[in-house]
Amino acid sequence: LLKSIIPLCTILRPGEREFSNGDFYSGELKGSLPHGKGKYEWSDGTIYQGDWYEGKISGKGKLVWPSGAKYEGDFSGGYLHGIGTMTSPDGSVYSGAWRMNVRHGLGRKEYVNSDLYDGSWKEGLQEGHGSYSWTNGNRYIGNWKNGKMCGRGVMRWANGDLFDGFWLNGFRHGSGVYKFVDGCLYYGAWSQGLKDGKGVFYPAGSKHPSLKKWCRSLQHDDTGKFVLSRSSSINVEELRSLSTVTPSLSVKTSVSGTSKTLSERFRDENLRTSEPPPSDFTCHGPSSKSARSSGSGQREGQDKNRVVYEREYMQGVLIRETITSSVDRSHKIRPPNLPKQVRDRSFMTFLKGEHNYYLMLNLQLGIRYTVGKITPVPRREVRASDFGKKARTMVYFPRDGSNFTPPHKSIDFSWKDYCPMVFRNLRAMFKLDPADYMMSICGDDGLTEICSPGKSGSIFYLSHDDRFVIKTLKKSELEVLLKMLPKYYRHVGDHENTLITKFFGVHRIKLKLGKKVRFVVMGNMFCTELKIHRRYDLKGSTQGRITEKTKIQEKTTLKDLDLAYEFHMDKLLREALFKQIYLDCAFLESLHIIDYSLLLGVHFRAPEQLNDILEHPNAMSDQDSVSSVDVGMDQELSIPPKGLLLVTHEPNSVNTAPGPHIRGSTLRAFSVGEKEVDLILPGTARLRVQLGVNMPAQAHHKLDEDKEESATIELFEVYDVVVYMGIIDILQEYNAKKKVEHKCKSLRYDPMTISVTEPKVYSKRFVDFLHKVFPEET
Repeated sequence: LLKSIIPLCTILRPGEREFSNGDFYSGELKGSLPHGKGKYEWSDGTIYQGDWYEGKISGKGKLVWPSGAKYEGDFSGGYLHGIGTMTSPDGSVYSGAWRMNVRHGLGRKEYVNSDLYDGSWKEGLQEGHGSYSWTNGNRYIGNWKNGKMCGRGVMRWANGDLFDGFWLNGFRHGSGVYKFVDGCLYYGAWSQGLKDGKGVFYPAGSKHPSLKKWCRSLQHDDTGKFVLSRSSSINVEELRSLSTVTPSLSVKTSVSGTSKTLSERFRDENLRTSEPPPSDFTCHGPSSKSARSSGSGQREGQDKNRVVYEREYMQGVLIRETITSSVDRSHKIRPPNLPKQVRDRSFMTFLKGEHNYYLMLNLQLGIRYTVGKITPVPRREVRASDFGKKARTMVYFPRDGSNFTPPHKSIDFSWKDYCPMVFRNLRAMFKLDPADYMMSICGDDGLTEICSPGKSGSIFYLSHDDRFVIKTLKKSELEVLLKMLPKYYRHVGDHENTLITKFFGVHRIKLKLGKKVRFVVMGNMFCTELKIHRRYDLKGSTQGRITEKTKIQEKTTLKDLDLAYEFHMDKLLREALFKQIYLDCAFLESLHIIDYSLLLGVHFRAPEQLNDILEHPNAMSDQDSVSSVDVGMDQELSIPPKGLLLVTHEPNSVNTAPGPHIRGSTLRAFSVGEKEVDLILPGTARLRVQLGVNMPAQAHHKLDEDKEESATIELFEVYDVVVYMGIIDILQEYNAKKKVEHKCKSLRYDPMTISVTEPKVYSKRFVDFLHKVFPEET
């Protein structure tokens, strides 16, 4: 070893080494390697002084760069690793946790302009819970992801305004409450920084729901005072006591090797020590004064202590307003993160709290097992036996694991998988990648229970990425699905544009005491980057097909008589739609299926005639900019004059990856020379137009001349919209029970108005109704 070192370095005196490249070391040695205390000077002027371990920088030390940057703290295996303080050449200072040369863990950074971030970091970016304070007095406290405000958080501006709600990529996005300094409140929804959807405006002095329900899940009180769950200033010694530093992160290096490896590892550009405050901190200012003055200053003769305004916005444009009482509205407001109370269900009442958690965990374990077992099997054509009663896979999942199953933290359960080869082929037919399917449902983020829109009493779960819906089935529904499965398989194989629900798997869980829960996995028809403003469940019947106004919430699924629009489409788009509706209805009629419906989702574009007064996501009052960072935002309005535009399809310009709701080929439009088309939403996206997905239309508001004068003000008659649709609830046969129900209800109501009726009549009525919803252009 000595012979290999001597030509590379000169021994000046005990403990000193000078290398041929100009590097110099002085300090303690172990053999020929630095070990203990020592000082290393690189030829470029970089200096390290501190602990060494067998030729590696490990322990506590100080590193100084020629640029003036310096780091003092923990090292391991030649990396900045542990707790330490970095001072950049521009004067910004970070104190906190490091992992392999990047900020990772709890830390505090003060920028050169005196902005301050205090919280969690991941791979060099803000992620987790943290607080950011701007020099002008604005402050955000909440969740972060990839260096941007994302998730639940609170922004308080220097002028006293406060927003408590959800964020995405630095924009207000989702539900929230905006509290103005003068006492006005707005509860509602935002999308990319703009009000988008329904909300309620409370003028100053009016009675409104308590903010405590909104604030208790975040550490601040209803006065807007922020409270950190830990000290607002990161204490390096406290972090050090909480951290466990890996003793070694790299292989041993000789002194001669160290000089090259460390000089490369500790270059200024590799550590990014002098970065400016993040330019992507899109910290948007208080809402413009006009956003609240339209409600707080109008109708002065009314009692403002009782009057509130139910409003609806589309991309920042107010399109509808209803005057109502604050007393009537107070019980409707529900804070974010607090799910609605789900009514008791006859056969699901035990699935609450801990049992519901176990059920979701069991689902994930079972689906992971199913997909992992069937995927390696070579694909083949399905046989009649693949649909039979013996086409079942059963496995027992004990808590401690077995030769076939892993140990888990749930309760013991049995798993049953129905027709695994059939559903494996269906997933392949729908171009669904097995790994994506498994990660979407079985990933660490888990499943979310959503409120059931119908009367079935089923429980619905949504995957973390919104791609899949999992629904509990009654035994009778399972039997219908298995009975129709061979014909369903052929139908979806023959018609790639089918609107019928996509089924990806059917399973059963058997818990203790013999309780059985059956599930079906389906594609989410509303998995889109666009906000769905309206949801409708349309059957074509009228008896009981209206929603009580007091029960309508932001995501309520409305019914036939609630539909106040007609949707006018391009000629070829409409022809393709009804061609497939005829085919799907004929298929369901042949199986004697009734009670199905068209699930319709509508995304409204902002009316073009109001773009000149559109509320910009960066809209501010007469305050200075809320951010000391130059975000470089274009101050022009974000919604161009055209709400949407059809253009010739370009595969390289749109996302063509298959999804859980994507159906078939790209559609052709008459208005573009009968060519395949894409949909451009200026300022938002370019989307591929498919049947039931990203379909453009014009929504014409239907005027009811017989309707009495209402407090609701409808500001527009025509809207550009994007619609999503599919046929759902296809598991109800017209059996003996339904025939009796039809006879009984026919004695009380007009047979053509009730939902339950003969399959042939049901199909015709359903199609006739949709002709009125999507009328032909005259």
